[in-house]
Amino acid sequence: MTLIELRYLVAVAETQHFGRAAARFKVSQPTLSMAVRNLEQDLGLLIFERSKNGIRATDAGAGIISQARQVLAQADLIETLAQADKDQLNGEFKLGAIPSLAPYLLPQLIPQMRLLASGLRLAFHEANAVDLGAKLKNGELDAILVSQPFTQVEVVTQELYREPLMAVMPPNHPLAAKKQVTGDDLLGQPFIHLQSGHCLREQILAWCPQLSAADNKLETSSLETLRHMIAIGFGVSILPSSAAVSSVYANHSLTARPLQQALTRTLALAWRASYPRHKAIDAIRRAIQTCSWHFTTGHDNLGSGLLVENQSW
Repeated sequence: MTLIELRYLVAVAETQHFGRAAARFKVSQPTLSMAVRNLEQDLGLLIFERSKNGIRATDAGAGIISQARQVLAQADLIETLAQADKDQLNGEFKLGAIPSLAPYLLPQLIPQMRLLASGLRLAFHEANAVDLGAKLKNGELDAILVSQPFTQVEVVTQELYREPLMAVMPPNHPLAAKKQVTGDDLLGQPFIHLQSGHCLREQILAWCPQLSAADNKLETSSLETLRHMIAIGFGVSILPSSAAVSSVYANHSLTARPLQQALTRTLALAWRASYPRHKAIDAIRRAIQTCSWHFTTGHDNLGSGLLVENQSW
């Protein structure tokens, strides 16, 4: 059993095709197929079912593929460790972010990163917190941006800032005349929710459980879709201030009002405790906190080093 055989194995599982997997490594399909077959013979079982309709992992094969991903992540970590001291601020950095944050932070983060660490090539992945946590654990991502609370074994989580949540409605809506909006004000209004699985939805319902019975049955997976529906008068909702006051819409399209009972979400940066490129993590943190946003927490523009101390670094 070799690392290249494991890499071939995972590639076949991801592409569900021997030819596409071979193209990923720029080898011939027979070469890759033979390597996978040799691995199956060494293990004494079939990892993939092969048929005219395609290939799929067997039950035993699925467990082996999962373990192979972990082995490869550890092998990649060894290579990363070897280059950590001299190349921490160079090369690819895989960053994940929740969908309610990514569209509003990333356009500001990228220019800041070019100033602070021009050698880092950012690769982004947008998904819900559960999927991001899984990809972080198996090494597919280097760090993730999530909403608190977020806990995971062997993962360091560092608070970055707290962001107000605001009631958002069309400018001609009766609630637009109020200086502040209460939870009771929102009851009985057509309320647009994010779909289940979004941490923002869960936070809103924890704040006001009665909103789960809102008149409007529309649910969306995207804050931008939600904003469009508000703009055309379909309903109201609660959004992070970064989305509520985004310049994508003119002032006459959406109106945002603070909540009388202040409600905020806490955004955090999370990474594996074993991740060796702490200077890259620090660059990401500083770039985020120097973005020109108006949040409730102050930005750390002057300090150096991570706010969370790790004695192994």
